[in-house]
Formats: sequence, C-alpha cells, structure tokens
Amino acid sequence: MATRIALWRTLFTEQPRTIVENSDFTVTAFRYASGVEGLKVENSRGHLVILPWMGQMIWDAQFDGHDLTMRNMFSQPKPASEVVATYGCFAFHSGLLANGCPSAEDTHPLHGEMACAAMDEAWLELDGDSLRISGSYEYVMGFGHHYQARPAVVMHKASALFDIHMAVTNLASVAMPLQYMCHMNYAYVPDATFSQNIPDTALKLRESVPAHVKPTEQWLAFNQRILQGEATLATLNQAAFYDPEIVFFADKLSDYTDRPEFRMISPDGTTFVTRFSSAELNYVTRWILYNGDQQVAAFALPATCRPEGYLAARRNGTLIDLAPQATRSFTVTTGIA
Repeated sequence: MATRIALWRTLFTEQPRTIVENSDFTVTAFRYASGVEGLKVENSRGHLVILPWMGQMIWDAQFDGHDLTMRNMFSQPKPASEVVATYGCFAFHSGLLANGCPSAEDTHPLHGEMACAAMDEAWLELDGDSLRISGSYEYVMGFGHHYQARPAVVMHKASALFDIHMAVTNLASVAMPLQYMCHMNYAYVPDATFSQNIPDTALKLRESVPAHVKPTEQWLAFNQRILQGEATLATLNQAAFYDPEIVFFADKLSDYTDRPEFRMISPDGTTFVTRFSSAELNYVTRWILYNGDQQVAAFALPATCRPEGYLAARRNGTLIDLAPQATRSFTVTTGIA
C-alpha cells in the first residue's frame, strides 16, 4: 500500500530541509536563490533534482559518479514561462497542445506550454522499493482548451534507472490536439558510441533548417557528407562539426519493434539507456550539439511526432486528436543500465 505525502510551497526554503528519509531514499526540499523550488531525491546510486512546481522538470541527474545533464549556461533554474529562458535542465515535458520548434507560421512557444507550467499540486508516494514524485496541472483557457496533466518521476531502490511519466486528460467537451515529447538533455560524452534496436538506416538526417539554426559552410558540408554516406554520427568524435546542431529523426518505430531501446556507451563502458513503448511514443529524435556554451548528446527523445511544430504535425497526420474525457499516458525509462 502506497503512502502519500503532500508537498506545499512553504516547505521549500533557502535552508535545505529533509522531508523523507529511510534506508532506501532521502528527499530534501530547498529553494534556489532565483526563487525556484527544488526537490533532491537520492538513493544509494545517485540523485535527481526535480522542480515540483515548474513543469516538474528534472533539473539535475547524477548517478554512479556521472553527471547526466548537458553542459549549459545556467547555474540554477530561472523563473520562466518558456523553456528557452531556463535551458539548463536534464529533462522536461515538451507539449502538450504543441511541441518542438515552431515554424514561422506557428504561434506556440518553443516546446509548448507544459515545460514551465505552474503546477497546481505536488506530492510524494512511497510504495515498496519505489518513490514516486507526482504533480497535477490544470490548463484552462476561455474559448480554448481544457486539460489536466499529471507528470511523475519514479526512482527505484539501489537503481540508476528511473521512469518519467506523463498522463493527459482532455477535460473539454470537444477534442483537443496533443503532441508530446519526453525531452532528455543528456551530457555530451567524447568518443561515446550509439546503438539501438532499430536499423541504423531508420535514423534520417534532418534536412530542413529551423529558424534558430544558423548554418556555416563547414556545417553544411558535414551534413552533405552524412547524406552521401561519407560521414556518420555513430561515434562522438568530430565535435567541431556539431555546431550548429545535428539532428536525426526516426519515424514509425512500431514498424521495427514494440519496445525501442537506445543506448549511448561511453569509452569507460558506462551505458546510458532510454526505453519506451512504440505504441505510446512512435517517433524519436537524436539531437547533438557541441560549442563553448552548450554541449548535449540527446541520443533519444521519444515523442508522438517529429518536433517540427503544430502545423507540421497536422500536415503530416501525426497530430493526436484526444477525445473529450479521454486520457493518453506515456512512460520512458532512462538512466544508467
């Protein structure tokens, strides 16, 4: 039987406060100098820092002595309504009415409204060998959409793998559009290799150029070499060519497997893994970027569609129309295998 512990904002002060402690887990509430509340959740292998009141982002992830989070310019999370204004987290929920990079014709913010959502509730659940950090957010707009989102993160006893959940229920009387991506910004590991249980040929280089990407001659030439089969990104050994970003898409994963699994293997043998269901998340993006300010090897970003914005998903037939009172749920398992 699960034990539920409600969280409230007054628990979070500049002086860290332990709110749960047993032989398997320690949970500490604190507040950053920026005013953003943080929840540090530890087991014997490492910890996560979750922002329970801001989209339930995972700000920091460290296990077995490895920092899993991308190198970035943020020393702490900043109060923000759009994720780009606090882009230093390990993971966030991209969506839900729209996600990805908006085109010039789109009107939604980068990665949608959920990433920095002001959560209505937050709580912990202790159940056997697991600890669940949950929250609830009601989106409602006059003459617009109305839904409830229930994100969660589950840590397990003595494990460096954890689960990221999202459930969304349409509370309106008409169908709502739904796009979702579990956006995990893994750290760049020099000379790491990639593997997955789908064919390498399923990963296609993005050939479009979003507005935020400013091509250089070197970058254009490298992309052309990839397209011609003269270069690959199977190994992270050409950092000079990964600025601006290099992006790959894999579509309709269910054509290959029910349980996609993607791995990034560091030279020391550490294996970072991401697993999910293709019935829930049938698309994946690989995002690589290396420059002086940001270094990321997001080897697998599971999603319901490509992250090219609302209008592209509508054109491509990958936008979900969620019926009134219906719920869709998504689960991703990630961490160190």
